[in-house]
Amino acid sequence: MPRLILASASPQRKTLLTGLGLPFEVIPSHIDESECQVRDSKKRAQVLSQLKARDIAHKHAGAVIIGCDTLVVGTEGHLLEKPADAEDALRMLQLQSGRTSFVHSGVTVISDAGKEFSGVSSSSVTFKKLSKEEEEWWIGTGLWKDRSGAFQIDGPGQLMIEEIRGDWSGIVGLPVFLLGELLERAGVRHRRIH
Repeated sequence: MPRLILASASPQRKTLLTGLGLPFEVIPSHIDESECQVRDSKKRAQVLSQLKARDIAHKHAGAVIIGCDTLVVGTEGHLLEKPADAEDALRMLQLQSGRTSFVHSGVTVISDAGKEFSGVSSSSVTFKKLSKEEEEWWIGTGLWKDRSGAFQIDGPGQLMIEEIRGDWSGIVGLPVFLLGELLERAGVRHRRIH
């Protein structure tokens, strides 16, 4: 099997990819996301995943690269990227309290031959109506840092979530079913589990 590289420093993505039993390396992309001019959130997630994968592919020819990006959009259409600080995280939390947000996770796989395969997994997350105490508790955990939408569904943050629709792993940041399809198209075959 060719060398497999995850172009992300996200510990959640690393955990999900480890669960597939494929050997891989982590080499994070450092593209400037603010330079991406695409405004449509679903398309933006896909384009950012492509840019991240291409960034690493240019430096590691002959490897299979996985690029990812996850964006959260509030009910009112606000793009909720990674919060700048605790105040910004609280603002995002309040925008989502008692409402449903949409999560778009873009994935791009570049094959060892340089061919690109890309897609987006979209899901929704409905938050319970949060009390002031719950908001303060969440901000106090610090677990909102580096999280699109300032929340998580793979740890204590699950306590704020009333319902999810779609792919849980996509909301975490790496839609495993979509990734499996893209790897297959890129010629990476999984070993059969007996």
